[in-house]
Amino acid sequence: MAEKVEKKQRSSFIQRFSRETLGELRKVTWPTTQEAWNLTKIVLLVLAVMSLLLGLLDYVFSQIITRLLG
Repeated sequence: MAEKVEKKQRSSFIQRFSRETLGELRKVTWPTTQEAWNLTKIVLLVLAVMSLLLGLLDYVFSQIITRLLG
C-alpha cells in the first residue's frame, strides 16, 4: 500500500517538475544564430589570449626558478 502512494507521489513530482521546466524554458530569450556566432568568436578569442598569457607566465616563472636553483 505504501509503495503505491510513494509511486504516485514520485510520478506526481516528475510530472510537475517537467511541466514547470517546460514553462520556464518557454520564457527564455534564445540568441539568434548571428548572436550565437558572435559570442562564440568572443569566447574563442578570450581563450586564445588567456592561453598565450598563461603560457608566457609559465615560461617566465620556470626560467626564474631554473636560474635560482641552477
